[in-house]
Amino acid sequence: MTAARHRLEAQRARNDTRDWVVKRRERTRQLIELGGLVAKAGLVELTDDDRAVLFGVMIDAAATLKGEQRDQARTLWRRRGRRAFEQLQNE
Repeated sequence: MTAARHRLEAQRARNDTRDWVVKRRERTRQLIELGGLVAKAGLVELTDDDRAVLFGVMIDAAATLKGEQRDQARTLWRRRGRRAFEQLQNE
């Protein structure tokens, strides 16, 4: 395949507005952003990129959010997250 043809196909793919393509693109973007949050939090380095540990941390967080302390945990985590975002912006 020539480079020009490859560029043309790539452009068509970017401009594809079929519903399932748009939804897939949105989901892909969401997953990339969530992965970025895991990296920004330092969890990749702190766990030596151990996916089982990362998944376990998320399972614990989900269990907390299902429990009686849900509202308190969300409030605390939201405050911490906002402060961390502000610090990142100020760096």
